[in-house]
Amino acid sequence: MSQENLHNPYSLGNVLLFDKPLNWTSFQVVNKVRWMIKQRYGLKKIKVGHAGTLDPLATGLLIICTGKETKNIVNYQAQEKEYTGTITLGATTPSYDLETEVDQRFSTDHLTKELLEKTTVQFTGDIEQRPPIFSAIKQDGKRLYELAREGKTIEIPTRKVNVSSFELFRINLPEVDFKIKCSKGTYIRSMAHDYGAALNSGGHLTALRRTKIGNYDVSEAMSIEQFESTLE
Repeated sequence: MSQENLHNPYSLGNVLLFDKPLNWTSFQVVNKVRWMIKQRYGLKKIKVGHAGTLDPLATGLLIICTGKETKNIVNYQAQEKEYTGTITLGATTPSYDLETEVDQRFSTDHLTKELLEKTTVQFTGDIEQRPPIFSAIKQDGKRLYELAREGKTIEIPTRKVNVSSFELFRINLPEVDFKIKCSKGTYIRSMAHDYGAALNSGGHLTALRRTKIGNYDVSEAMSIEQFESTLE
């Protein structure tokens, strides 16, 4: 074992749980963590990666692996995720969330608690889902969000995902608060959009927090500032 590794647990491999702040990309958190470790231990390079992207407008659990543990990222990515958040009904946006402005408005007069809860059943089990046009998926070598910003119309294929539960725990129209447990690759923004479409009221995601990945819970996660203080 090198002298560097004797004093640096991060090169040997570590799993770090972060509570991603609002308006940060997952990549920015990875970059910040990599920079802090390099500064602290005087390293020229170290492998750091995350196990599943969170949108900038989402907060919550982000698993970051360092050093040799980056080889196991795929195992963390495969685990079931849990999210809580808010869907605002009566309006849609092109990005399915607050990244873009409202493009259409709809009535919510016909919505009842019974209809709202009954409609969640359509979105549980194995479902076909179309990812948002404003996403980081690549098509023809370009990110979809880049093509969307260029005003291009793209046909995005659906993908099969699994939603083990979709519960509403607060209804205060036009807002509904939910908890969803789902497989890797599920877009909660698409869930919000499709749920609104099924209700004939339109809908978009206005808040999102990832609370669990497998057995890892956001209550065990730290802020970037807390990680910085552990390094000191």
